[in-house]
Amino acid sequence: MPVTDVQHDLDSRTLTIVADFAAPPERIWQVYADPRQLEKVWGPPTYPATVVDHDLRPGGKMTYFMTGPDGDKHAGYWSITSVEEPVAFTFDDGFAHLDFTPNDEMPVSRNEFRFAARDGGTRATYVSTYATAEGLAQVLEMGVVEGASGAINQIDELIAS
Repeated sequence: MPVTDVQHDLDSRTLTIVADFAAPPERIWQVYADPRQLEKVWGPPTYPATVVDHDLRPGGKMTYFMTGPDGDKHAGYWSITSVEEPVAFTFDDGFAHLDFTPNDEMPVSRNEFRFAARDGGTRATYVSTYATAEGLAQVLEMGVVEGASGAINQIDELIAS
């Protein structure tokens, strides 16, 4: 399993996930840069994602929905804030209504995804920062650690194919 460490800190309002992959940073970057690859790993295995819009550049937006095993749909969006291809990008990640308008009743996280060469592969560090400790606690209660870990752990199979 690629995920090697998961830490959350209510005081700093952060969730940090570290994963190691047997592929160079350029290959891991492609997983996020290509919407068809991203669809295979963004949602947990039982909630696959469908990417609708994908513009991975500063000021760009990515919209998606995940479909559950019973056909239920859950939408979200990324607002891209910075891109350092192929080593990092930052974005705000929010919940959305099915028309992709932001769901202001749910927390938004500021995310930094960083990919560093390590031992012939890549160490990926995913940091999500919430505006409030309550927002972080809410997504922790919803299962964000299990969902994000399950999603990230699908990357190995994708890069092997």
